This record gives sequence, structure tokens and C-alpha cells, in this order.
Amino acid sequence: MAAEKPSEGKPAPTEENKENQGDGGLSLEILQIIKDSQQQHGLRHGDYQRYRGYCSRRLRRLRKTLGFKMGNRYKYSGKKVTVEMVRDNRYLLLVVMEAERAWSYAMQLKQEANTEPRKRFHLMARLRKAAKHGEQLERLCESPRVDAKTKLEAQAYTAYLTGMVQFELQEWKAAMEAFNKCKTIYEKLASAFTEEQAVLYHQRVEEISPNIRYCAYNIGDQNAINDLMQMRLSAGGGGGMMAEKLEALITQTRAKQAATMSEVEWRGRTVPVKIDKARIFLLGLADNEAAIVQAANEETKERLYETLLADCRDTIQAVREELRTDVKQRAGDSAESGKVSNLQYLHSYLTYIKLWTVVRRNESMAHALQAKLKEPQTDENKRGPRPQDLIRLYDIILQSLAELSTLQGLEEDHTFQKEVALKTLIYKAYRCFFIAQSYVLVKKWSEALVLYERVLKYAREVQSKAKNLNNSLKDLPDVQELIAEVNAEKYSLQAAAILDKEDVAEAPVQQQVKDTTPLSERLDTFRLDPSLLGKQPNLVQFPPDFQPIPCKPLFFDLALNHVAFPPLDDKVEQKGKGGLTGYIKGIFGFGS
Repeated sequence: MAAEKPSEGKPAPTEENKENQGDGGLSLEILQIIKDSQQQHGLRHGDYQRYRGYCSRRLRRLRKTLGFKMGNRYKYSGKKVTVEMVRDNRYLLLVVMEAERAWSYAMQLKQEANTEPRKRFHLMARLRKAAKHGEQLERLCESPRVDAKTKLEAQAYTAYLTGMVQFELQEWKAAMEAFNKCKTIYEKLASAFTEEQAVLYHQRVEEISPNIRYCAYNIGDQNAINDLMQMRLSAGGGGGMMAEKLEALITQTRAKQAATMSEVEWRGRTVPVKIDKARIFLLGLADNEAAIVQAANEETKERLYETLLADCRDTIQAVREELRTDVKQRAGDSAESGKVSNLQYLHSYLTYIKLWTVVRRNESMAHALQAKLKEPQTDENKRGPRPQDLIRLYDIILQSLAELSTLQGLEEDHTFQKEVALKTLIYKAYRCFFIAQSYVLVKKWSEALVLYERVLKYAREVQSKAKNLNNSLKDLPDVQELIAEVNAEKYSLQAAAILDKEDVAEAPVQQQVKDTTPLSERLDTFRLDPSLLGKQPNLVQFPPDFQPIPCKPLFFDLALNHVAFPPLDDKVEQKGKGGLTGYIKGIFGFGS
């Protein structure tokens, strides 16, 4: 048969066609090719435009290699891949790239449709185009030349694209059927191969599971919302287009439940909640905190903390705007009751949630950094965590605690103020501990020892004040463990200081002090100086330093102002005595 032996004019297998010729005929790793291309050309960062450009360039290369031209430079003549042409798996790859190009363009338009709703029409056209190319791929794979694995992968890929189209059209039942078909095929393929080969199929199943549960919820399965909440905990669950729909669904569900919520109680005071955004946030607060506790890794926990803080900031902003519009009424209530208004107290409660969430987030980050600090450093060129990083985290914690103590409505709550002061002492002790660690790294033993003593002082103060506030310490670090760690560090510090002094004492004198004094100036001091026998002995200083010498004096005629010259009056008078006679004598030359 033609499928059992290669054709005469068939080119040799290359990296471009990824062909596996076996007993079943033509083979194409559809999912593997798609995932590799997406990860290497933009989708790792959500850049669909870059991936679309890559698909276009690869299509051009494939058509040129196969001689499958679509007309010439003057006229376009469309061609379609037929079953008779499928003697090379690159024809199948050609259809896969066309489907991927249309799908990536649709995802790019999906991002742009948030600000330009008209692009949604173009989005649907490109998704339908991708599904059409998927159906063409499935028909081509029905050829007897194609092996069974490629046929199944083509069916799963087509079902996925069809499900995406129906999902965007909100045809929940049809979308769910398509996604279930895709999931079933990939699960069967995963069970038929080794674990290493099945990883890719399992990842695809995890990607479409949130879509299936979302469709089930919209069909009428109310229990699906719980599964969606659990999927939200995973870092990769519900990515891309599904993430927005999942968040919108959770918000919509909470909004329905918030209609029955009218008040909240905090520190013995009940406050009515009339702002819808505040109701939705407070209703989902317990679920968010539970999700953080159940987070599988630090990355997921950090993402959930950031989401909670963003929601809290938006809620505080909504309450703050309501406060501005209700200033006069709030002032009247304060004058009558002598305490802050309900709206202001609600604002303080939300601010407390935000600040305490910041404290817990930074404490979680500090625990992760502490674990990395204790790990041995394998790569010397890579910068690892340092105690200074932890100091910055504890600075932010202490700043948040300082803001907590100034919340309006809690100035007279002495129990709350004591709890905040106690928490401040605990985190001061940890901050002081890591400052001491940073001094140990630069071998400043005395400073580090003083700081360790300060840590012990804080810890003992916490233990003495915590007898009446045991409930407030359940979520805080254990001070006893810190004391034990400080005592161990003190002993190791003292040993390191002693060893450091011995090393200094054993060091040669010429290595301890580097003296640059020339030999001519230290003739009375004996010292071994190997440099005197080298090529550049330090004998005298050259050029020599400048020395002061007496300069040539300048003379100023200061006595001229005090000199009395002789009078010339007698000479002037003699000239005046001649009169007319003298004048005549002068003319004729007499008497000269």
C-alpha cells in the first residue's frame, strides 16, 4: 500500500515536519507541537499577537517547502488540502497552523474587546474560522494513511475549538458536551502511554475542567460553584479567558447572598452595612482567608493575598466616597452620641482588615525567606536571600501595626491597644534578630551580641505581658522558639569571635599592618620588609615633598608720608623783588 512505504518524491524528515513513520502510517504530535510553539513564541507572557505572527511565518515556510502556493503575486487562488494530498504529515501541520493562527487572533481580540466592545464580532468570526479549520483537520485524519493516535488527537483538538465557540456564544449545554468529549479523549490517550508522555494530556484536562464546571453551573448545577472555588486556588486553574468569567461568577454569587446581609459585628459593636461593595467583600472574606490557608504553595498564597488586598482597597475607596458625601450627618451623629459614626467605624474595620492582611502577607514572605536562608547556597554567582531582605519585611509590618493603633473609634479600646503593643514587641524582636544576623555576616561581633541581648529583652517582655492576652497570640510566631534560637546563636557568635581573634594573633606582623613609610624615615625601627629586595624598594620618598623657605622681602616706602621737606619761600620771594627794572634787564640780557 502507498501508506506503508514512502513516496519517491517525498523529502527527508526534518525538524519542521516532526514525522513518525511506523506501522500505523503518518503521525503528528498535534498537542505537543501546539504547546511547544505557544510556550516559545509569546503565550508564556500572554502575547497572542506575537504568536499569531509566528503562525503566519510558519505557514509561509510550509507552503514554500511543499510547493503549495496560493496563486502568485498578482492573483490569489485559494487551495484546500485534500485527503489525496496527505502523503506527508506537513499537510496536516499546515491545517493545524491555520487553526492556531485564527485562534490566537481571536484571543488577541478578546483582550482588546474589554475597551472596544465592537471587536467582539470579529472575535467570534475568527473563533468560528479556527473551529472550521479543526473540522477540516479531523476530516483529513480520517485517511487510512494516518495512525490512530493522530486521529484521536485531531478529534480532541476539534472538540476543544468547538467548545470555545459555544462557550463564547453562551451555549452552555453544547459547550459542555464538546469539552467533555475533549476531556474523555485526552484521558484515554493519557492512560495509553507512559507517565512522561501523559503529563501533557493531564495538563490539557486540567485546563478545560474549569470551563466544564462553569458550564454546569450555568445549566443549573448549584454545587459546581464550590468546585470552581477550589479550582481558583490552583495557580494554573482558570487561566486566560476563563479567569475573567470565573471571577465574575464568584462576584455574582456573592452579590446574590449579600442581599440578605445587613450588618456586621466587630469588637462588640454592630454596624449596619448599606454599601453593596462592602457587603460583597465582607461576605467573601471568610472564603478568601480559607483559600489562603489551603493554598498549595507560596506563589498561590501570594497571588491570593494580592487579590484580597486589591478588593479591600476598592471597598475602602467606596466607603471613603460615601463618607465624603455624608460629612454633615456624620458630624451630627458624633455630637449626639459622643462616638464615631457607623460609617466611620466600618471604614476603620475595613482598614484593620487591610493592614492585618499586609502583616500576614509579609510574615508569610518572611517565613519563606527564612527557609531559603537556612538552605545551602549552591550557585555562588546567583544572589541568594540575605537578612537585610527580612529586615525590610519586618519594617513594613511594624509600620502597619503603628497605623493600626491610630484607627478612629479604637482609641479608648484598651484591650485592642494592648494587643497591638504586644504584637509590635514580637515583630520588633524578630526585626532586631535579623539585624544582628546581618552584623554577624560582616564579623561585627560586639554589635551583634548587644542586639541579641535586645532580642531577649523584647522576648521576656512579651512573655510577661502575654499572660492576660493569650487569645491574641494564637496567630503570632512563637517567642520561645526565638529565645532558644538566640541562645544558640550567642554561643556560636562567641566561638566565632574567639577564633577570629586567634587568627589575627597568628597572622605575621607584616601582613597585619601595611606600612608605606620609606626606609630613610624609619632607620631606628627594625622590620622585615621583603620589598627592599625587590625591583622597587621603598628607600626614599621621590619626588620629595615641598619645604617652606624664606622668600625675598618686599620694601614699601612707608616713611614718605612722614618726611618734612625744607621750605622754598625765600627762593620764591627773590623772584618777586626785581619789579620792572629786573624785567627790562632780563630782556636785554643784563644781569643774566
